[in-house]
Amino acid sequence: MSCGFSQAQNQFLQHLRSERNYSPHTLQGYRRDLNRFAREAELNDSAPIESIDAAMIRGTLAPLRQANYSARSIQRYLSSLRSFFRYCLKHRWIKVNPASDIKAPKTPRPLPKTLDVDQAKQLLDSAVGDSWIAVRDLAMMELLYSSGLRVAELAGIELNDISPGEGTVKVTGKGGKSRIVPIGATALAALQKWNQHRRNIAQPGQTHLFLGKSGNPLSIRSIQKRLELAGLKLGAEQRLHPHLFRHSFASHMLESSGDLRSVQEMLGHSNISTTQIYTHLDFQHLARVYDQAHPRAGRKK
Repeated sequence: MSCGFSQAQNQFLQHLRSERNYSPHTLQGYRRDLNRFAREAELNDSAPIESIDAAMIRGTLAPLRQANYSARSIQRYLSSLRSFFRYCLKHRWIKVNPASDIKAPKTPRPLPKTLDVDQAKQLLDSAVGDSWIAVRDLAMMELLYSSGLRVAELAGIELNDISPGEGTVKVTGKGGKSRIVPIGATALAALQKWNQHRRNIAQPGQTHLFLGKSGNPLSIRSIQKRLELAGLKLGAEQRLHPHLFRHSFASHMLESSGDLRSVQEMLGHSNISTTQIYTHLDFQHLARVYDQAHPRAGRKK
């Protein structure tokens, strides 16, 4: 059965609204992308769906690039077209999805920000205080940097997860996967000092390691706020957050050891390609050293 573009578009949007319960904002995005396609492809309302092919879709991408659309915007545009044509295929208005094999441009992946080794040492060495809050916050920062933990993993640690004798911590990562990660001596000492205060704060039967004033576990958001506040007090050059310590851990470990597989295991990455981004950071460091030291480097900075 033949169907015109405008009719198919209306039915598709109605499907998203009534059966998929998409928000008005999301629906507006689909409508905008489909209208842009019709405009760039010079389709009239009654143009038959089966007349649209991959070449026609590719022809609409050039004006988007010329208009300086980001790779992410073009990805979303193609995703809208794929969904629309899948719907058309389901209703047998077309025999093949013309957008299925068209690849969107890759979004440049920004390199994570890190502290350098001296910055990390200076920051943690200066984060001292006698109050139980200062002791707790330092213990959190030391453990994040020592073991490269995610903030959710830090928040979920219980007392029995720490093995001081073995110098390890058991954490539960993404997908409920558990792993055991080493803890450095400095972090163990900070945790031992925190435990002396924790006993006076914890509610009866409370097993979580890091607690707030109420004696109950700190939330992820509370940990993020505490680190941000600590950074302001210490005059850190960049905003402190849990992942900054995780990124710094990964970069420094890889820079020193070159052992990508071990760093992957400690970070809990299921795919080594996720860990490989830190090799780019390491290369940047080597490139800076080369440019500064080699008498005939002569490379553009």
